[in-house]
Amino acid sequence: MTDSSNISPRLSQWREQADAYLHQILPSENTTPKSLHKAMAYAVLNGGKRVRPILAYAAAHALEVETSQANAAACAVELIHAYSLVHDDLPAMDDDDLRRGKPTCHKVFGEAEAILVGDALQSLAFHLLAHKLPDGIPAQQRLDMIDLLAVASGSRGMCGGQSIDLNAVGQSLNIAELENMHIHKTGALIRASVKLGALCKPNVEKAQLQKLDHFAKQIGLAFQIRDDILDIEGETDTLGKPQGSDIARNKPTYPALLGLDGAKEMAEELYQDALASLDMFAERGEPLRELSRYIIQRDY
Repeated sequence: MTDSSNISPRLSQWREQADAYLHQILPSENTTPKSLHKAMAYAVLNGGKRVRPILAYAAAHALEVETSQANAAACAVELIHAYSLVHDDLPAMDDDDLRRGKPTCHKVFGEAEAILVGDALQSLAFHLLAHKLPDGIPAQQRLDMIDLLAVASGSRGMCGGQSIDLNAVGQSLNIAELENMHIHKTGALIRASVKLGALCKPNVEKAQLQKLDHFAKQIGLAFQIRDDILDIEGETDTLGKPQGSDIARNKPTYPALLGLDGAKEMAEELYQDALASLDMFAERGEPLRELSRYIIQRDY
């Protein structure tokens, strides 16, 4: 399984479920301010693998929760992810012209509107967790979910990782420093996706959360390593962004530190460790196993 067209019908259905819910909760493009709402839809609905919401659905499934009960949690993470991509693409950040094979948000709507798009998507994510979670989840667990996404998005999570990344351009990082950067930048939202999906089960067991969190930590790093490998081996048309862009910016990557074969070996080790964490979920963990295979074998 190397691309999203080859994922199982179940995972494909969950991707469509996320898309449908995102369509539902995004403000109408006919509602004022129309330009902002149009730009928000462009940023969110302009393709995307939906790895994060599918992870949330798969975690909920592993705990015998109906995936429809995880819609708000799953799509809250995707909105944070979409906002981060809009801001990452800005000239002051990664300065990218293409995202998912199409012009980036700021290229279509301008830099100021793109900044507002990111701000508005972040706010909408927390609105979902505050108002759209299903009945039956205890109040403290709901607060824990909001806090979890806040931490994963902020200076101790994704934003902190992005800051480390920006300051690391042209610098030499060792493997521990590189791992720390990606645990924050990419891994924080991956882990939040899985944990938020699990927290859709009322009074979820601590042992189950711990196993799922370890799975997410390992597969989140594997996801980033695969991204670094694709920056070398992928093609622009397939990736949806310029091939070799990380090399061109002299950004620290796993292949740069470990060599291409070493990076592939590390991704495989992380993948195997992640799978071991799913043993307690038996057949209910199969969607997470499949998604793990997709993450380390994908070609974009």
